[in-house]
Amino acid sequence: MDRLIYTAMTGAKHIMWQQATAAQNLANVATSGFRAQIDAFRAVPVIGPGAPTRAFVVDATVGTDFSPGVIQTTGRELDVAINGKGWIAVQGPDGKEAYTRYGSLAVNANGVMQTRTGLNVLSDGGTLSVPPDTELTIAQDGTVSTVPTSGQKSQVSEVGRIKLVNPPEENLVRGDDGLFHLKDGGAADVDGSVVLHTGGLESSNVNTAEALVNMISLSRQFDLHMRLLQNAEQNAAKASDILLVTG
Repeated sequence: MDRLIYTAMTGAKHIMWQQATAAQNLANVATSGFRAQIDAFRAVPVIGPGAPTRAFVVDATVGTDFSPGVIQTTGRELDVAINGKGWIAVQGPDGKEAYTRYGSLAVNANGVMQTRTGLNVLSDGGTLSVPPDTELTIAQDGTVSTVPTSGQKSQVSEVGRIKLVNPPEENLVRGDDGLFHLKDGGAADVDGSVVLHTGGLESSNVNTAEALVNMISLSRQFDLHMRLLQNAEQNAAKASDILLVTG
């Protein structure tokens, strides 16, 4: 009886958390470069005196779905998407290096290249600064070049190269800021094999139909756990009645 109650109780609790994950994935269907989160259940025995028959169910985050999204053409020069595997290095809110697939870029009032969410884009040697009154072009290897908007437009200047990395996916972890970081907190090396596609953005890799089906399945599992708790309550009540009669 203890095992049934604990399993059903903790299972219902963590199904609600999985529903939150499914809802987050659905909310980011239209977020460029978003990677869906994957959760799973596992059973954990309760350790301690008097509890050998009890077991908890916990929601173990398996990881992230790293499958690529679809590159959608925007025609905007500062929109970039990664062909295949790889990441764009940015400066996270905590000041440390982080990684994203969101490639909608812009230049702020101080001439610093950022994502359109306000994160500084990193180069091989720090942030990328762009001189005023210039037009930008971004090459497939991440090289950022400028030409003056007036005067000699044939005068091309290279201002830096976007840091493109491709660390092993098992070494990446999603942070609370939605960006990916190395598990050891370090910085990944530049990978010359990462290729950018300019004039387009990568879509989210969330499958809307699959996410909706998953939410319906989780809702039914929650109802099942509730029925198990009700059955346990009814069994306990009947057992008490039998003990009163036989007593």
